[in-house]
Amino acid sequence: MNTTTPRVFIAATRQNEGKTTASLGLIAALQEHFPRIGYIKPVGQRFVEIEEQKIDEDIVLMDAVYRLNCPLVDMSPIAVEPAFTRRYLESANNEALVKRIQDAFDRVAWEKDFVLCEGSGHAGVGSVFDLSNAQVAKTLGCKVIIVTQGGIGKPIDEVCLNQALFEKEGVEVIGVIINKVLEERIPEIARFVGRGLKRKGLELLGVIPHQQMLCNPTVDLIREELRTELLNQPPTLDTLVDDVVVGAMGAQNAVQFFKPGTLLITPGDREDIVLAAGAGADGQGSEKMAGIVLTGGLRPGASVLKVIQTMRIPVLLAKADSYQVASRVHNLTVKTRPADAKKISLIRDIVAKNVNIEKIIQSL
Repeated sequence: MNTTTPRVFIAATRQNEGKTTASLGLIAALQEHFPRIGYIKPVGQRFVEIEEQKIDEDIVLMDAVYRLNCPLVDMSPIAVEPAFTRRYLESANNEALVKRIQDAFDRVAWEKDFVLCEGSGHAGVGSVFDLSNAQVAKTLGCKVIIVTQGGIGKPIDEVCLNQALFEKEGVEVIGVIINKVLEERIPEIARFVGRGLKRKGLELLGVIPHQQMLCNPTVDLIREELRTELLNQPPTLDTLVDDVVVGAMGAQNAVQFFKPGTLLITPGDREDIVLAAGAGADGQGSEKMAGIVLTGGLRPGASVLKVIQTMRIPVLLAKADSYQVASRVHNLTVKTRPADAKKISLIRDIVAKNVNIEKIIQSL
């Protein structure tokens, strides 16, 4: 296996701590030093099917943003589908899986100046089939950066827990990136977490400020995750949802909530609210709202559907009731997608400004 191309493994203390956000920004920043960068996510858990191959979602994102010039299947060698773990426990084939990862890495690293490897969750994820993040990092000969969320005591505790497993596998953790920190707390977090990590032999590589935009889903993401039906043809589905309102009141009271970025959730038979949204509360139309989700599988009558089809905001029809829809939207895992141009630009900017790239390169 290739042992000469510089590489780093991005891990985290938990799922959804910001590994992909960090990776997305780090590639852009590292390109200033290494023009040709490869990317691999050896073990993926959320995937899409492309040309009958299961490809991790993050691979699709990175390839769309950076045009990595490598087959998607090599950047996503193992996709953990629902039956994967059961099959492995019945007939373990670890050597074959390790070989697949190594061969994929060689192809990803071909003619590249640097390879960024992204893990899946904390250090122990994948242990059940003998491919924990720590084991994969060892297999690929990587040093590790751990991403964790803001705080002082909790992130240090969790980083140490993960560090122990990496060290057990003989893998060096070169530093930590603290993600999603409120702007006003950055000086305090940087000071005390930096001290705490230093006591553990670790470097604080950066503190990334919390950005609400990155936490907000687009209407299109909600459409996909809730498997709703689109009832009209708006100009875009990529509007960010800033707020969610359940329309359980009369139309005259609902009007005050028709604001920019608002997603209105209301039963499909509340035609008065739908028509009020269509007319607009301020006489300027309802284009500024993010969209409407009609619930309960209740399709409005023909006359109201005609109004919906003229509206310039997306109107979705969901089978679930309003409470279920609101709960699912609230608990949605928001992942950056290729169409999220504003988010991607923001990520590149905040990582470049707040992560010490020079220190990472020196550590490698």
